[in-house]
Amino acid sequence: MKFGPVAPADAQGATAVHSIRQGDLVLKKGTLIGPREVAALEAAGVASIVVARLEPGDVSEDQAAAEIAAAAKGDGLRADRAFTGRCNLFAETAGVLVVDRDAVDRINRIDEAVTLATLPAFKPVVEGEMVATVKIIPFAVAGAARDRAVAEANTAKPVIRVAPYKVRKIGIVSTLLPGLAPKVVEKTLRVTEARLAPAGATVVAERRVAHQQQALAGAIDDVLKAGAEMVIVFGASAIADRRDVIPMAIETVGGEIEHFGMPVDPGNLMLIGRIKGTAIIGAPGCARSPKENGFDWVLTRLLAGLPVTRADITGMGVGGLLMEIVTRPQLRAEAVPEKGKAVAALVLAAGRSTRMGALNKMLAEIGGKPLVRIAAEQALASRAEPVIVVIGHEHERVEAALGGLPVRFVHNPNYAEGLGTSLKVGIAAVPETADGVIVCLGDMPQVDSALIDQLIGAFDPERNALVVVPSIDGRRGNPVVWARRFFNELMSINGDIGARHLIGSYVEAVVDVPLTGDAALTDVDTPESLSAVKAEIEGA
Repeated sequence: MKFGPVAPADAQGATAVHSIRQGDLVLKKGTLIGPREVAALEAAGVASIVVARLEPGDVSEDQAAAEIAAAAKGDGLRADRAFTGRCNLFAETAGVLVVDRDAVDRINRIDEAVTLATLPAFKPVVEGEMVATVKIIPFAVAGAARDRAVAEANTAKPVIRVAPYKVRKIGIVSTLLPGLAPKVVEKTLRVTEARLAPAGATVVAERRVAHQQQALAGAIDDVLKAGAEMVIVFGASAIADRRDVIPMAIETVGGEIEHFGMPVDPGNLMLIGRIKGTAIIGAPGCARSPKENGFDWVLTRLLAGLPVTRADITGMGVGGLLMEIVTRPQLRAEAVPEKGKAVAALVLAAGRSTRMGALNKMLAEIGGKPLVRIAAEQALASRAEPVIVVIGHEHERVEAALGGLPVRFVHNPNYAEGLGTSLKVGIAAVPETADGVIVCLGDMPQVDSALIDQLIGAFDPERNALVVVPSIDGRRGNPVVWARRFFNELMSINGDIGARHLIGSYVEAVVDVPLTGDAALTDVDTPESLSAVKAEIEGA
């Protein structure tokens, strides 16, 4: 390919390398120069233009990209029309992307003009998702390079394919031990169903039995007889050895253990086995969380009917460090009282109260006291230490309403931007000695010190109770206790959405505290709600 600057009259039949804007002329990069373009360039006073011109043996960028993509494409993929030297490949079905990495590397080493990029191997993909692209970097490529790339792709064919999901019927067995709350099992089931949904798989049989070898073996046999094409076992206690309850139960029903453990964190303590050809997974504890972990890497492959060998698993170490596990014990620089239960209180009182009209709800009175003072006094009467109040809107008046109380004030100058800004400045003010914080809302006058203490009492980092939420008939309310390890995420919240999404993301760390009454659900946002709460409190 010839490349370089020429006069417009000599550019005919070549391709413009750069866009040109001069006067009324707009000539886009990649334009094939014809008589009209030559005339326009000369009329605009352009003396020189950089062009690319094919030589004998060269192949145009679009033709080369399309031919290499066609050779690399396997089942479950379609190629889009090549354009500007690029040909994209898209999934025709949901499934798992299978890539011959060595073949991709060989193709990319043929010539610097030829590139093939894909999504990560074994990534779950959906129908219509772009999964790979062939891009010819210049405007043409030597035919010999194109031929070598096509030949390499044909030799390895398929270089890229989508393995559609095949396994649809899943059996789940959960083992039980004293101390494992039924809600944990229910949450695990919901999280697993959500994981299976993209593959079109459903739970066809579910059993809950004691964490004992014979009971578990019987339950596994039951779900297999119910038609399960794959079995997942969630143990009440993590698998510690090949001779532990779960692997021994699998062997009891005639199964075999193919591999235990994996170099993916979270996900280390995972087990894979087979029972008469049916895959069975001993799930690690992190599989109870919706966040990506090693369990996902194995589950999606098995759902697509792909083999997962010992070599596959031991090869997952590079890139296998996914995230910190929130429930993992962490070292502390110094000892703290009550087994890590030092909890600060954060009272949020900076908002504009827009739904109250002209009245700042923090200053509205019930029983002769402003709402914000009621909230602060109850926090002070609880086990929480210290009590921090975030102020913003009418901060001088709110601070005056708390006169004489031993609270720490933090001013939020950005209060108008939403609750997230108050969380940010408030969490930043929590002392290093606190292991957690209970976030209280200044407009919930029925939340008393006893309720706060009940929530703090359920907070136990040593037992993975890292987020404590009040629950009334299945509805979650406020205040909420958060362990220190969530502080960075709390401080990154924007707008007025609060932290509910974090609770959904860390189900394995959440403890619900059942309550009666509506104190944890009742806030004062409108004049009508103020009147109702006032009548209830003062009437009592």
